[in-house]
Amino acid sequence: MGGVSTERSAALFDRARRVSPGGVNSPVRAFKAVGGTPRFMEQGEGAWLTDVDGNRYVDFVGSWGPMLLGHAHPAVIDAVQQAVSRGTSFGTPAEPEVRLAEAIVDRTSAEEVRLVSSGTEATMSALRLARGFTGRDRVVKFAGCYHGHVDALLAEAGSGIVTLGIPGTPGVPAHVTADTIVLPYNDVAAVEAAFAEYGQDIACIITEAAPGNMGLVPPLPGFNAALSRIAHEHGALLISDEVMTGFRAARSGHWELDGKVEGWAPDLVTFGKVMGGGFPAAAFGGRREIMEQLAPAGPVYQAGTLSGNPVATTAGLTTLELATPELYENLLATSHEVRRLVSDALTAAGVTHQIQAAGTMFSVMWGVEDAVTDFAGAQRQDTAAFAAFFTSMLDQGVYLPPSAFETWFVSAAHDEEALSTLAAALPTAAAAAARAVDGRP
Repeated sequence: MGGVSTERSAALFDRARRVSPGGVNSPVRAFKAVGGTPRFMEQGEGAWLTDVDGNRYVDFVGSWGPMLLGHAHPAVIDAVQQAVSRGTSFGTPAEPEVRLAEAIVDRTSAEEVRLVSSGTEATMSALRLARGFTGRDRVVKFAGCYHGHVDALLAEAGSGIVTLGIPGTPGVPAHVTADTIVLPYNDVAAVEAAFAEYGQDIACIITEAAPGNMGLVPPLPGFNAALSRIAHEHGALLISDEVMTGFRAARSGHWELDGKVEGWAPDLVTFGKVMGGGFPAAAFGGRREIMEQLAPAGPVYQAGTLSGNPVATTAGLTTLELATPELYENLLATSHEVRRLVSDALTAAGVTHQIQAAGTMFSVMWGVEDAVTDFAGAQRQDTAAFAAFFTSMLDQGVYLPPSAFETWFVSAAHDEEALSTLAAALPTAAAAAARAVDGRP
């Protein structure tokens, strides 16, 4: 697919930059970390995307996680079309939101959930609820974890913050983050020390269940359980951010892989992405006694005009209904095969790397010899090697996350053709990465 035309994408990007900051509506889409022209997509079907110039790509972004079933799954499209025909928004309760909430409660540790419209809104609301429930202000978070663009949680965040190399949190007053304690990830001793000093003032610990925004950095065995223990010993809450991992890492989210096995549960948990089926939908939930503090049942206020939107909840519910245990088994097998293909190609080309995974999710750590366990390790990646690899894969019809600090996603639609296209592109891309490591063009 070498020498592909990007004329129409380039023209659209020029138009977009005249009316939108950086020409995009979410920063990483701008390709600043990898160079070249962002591809404007026109259609998605199964495991494939087609851009406005007619170029076709195997997609390993999946709208950053939601497309568990692949793009335009017939059952989801049919359900959405039926929902749209009944009306797009009512501003009242509707049955689909009840059914989606029931499905989330059935699969997870949450006893009650509140639906919202974005992952950022979910974490912002969970944070407010934790503070309201405990009567405390301080929050513990971890360097490299990304919880949406909530002011208090942008300190040392992953995702676009690290991809674009943005220093600090411009636009966020110092007093807003004054109550945010940022600790190294996977460091139980640091958590113990923070609580020893500030324990009576800490409302909660918030952590990604398995961080996927500094590259995929899984929790060390027992880390999440230790967070739960430490928080409870000091009267604080544990918020597990499963916006990315929920219904994606495994059927019940990452909690299925550790908490459900080890016998602990977060006090509050946030969801997004997969539960919206490709539409803007998210949720936060948790123990009933905490959730009942939300208005109108309790005094902690939270609201949203489009929360529980009937079209979005229908798409999410249909997606979860189709996400059977067998589907997750197939997803995991596909993920293992993709990881094997990538690692074999990079090894053959002499590119030092680590592939790290949590359930069906994974990412490549570029230029590192040992497993990465924290943000400092993730920041040592060879981003030039990734950029060369990304560009070569894109030219050969494989669409990857345009950042070394993001997670790869597979779907139920990644079939033999999709994997064959990936396999065919890998040797050339791996050689490009090797040249970048050596400083050769």
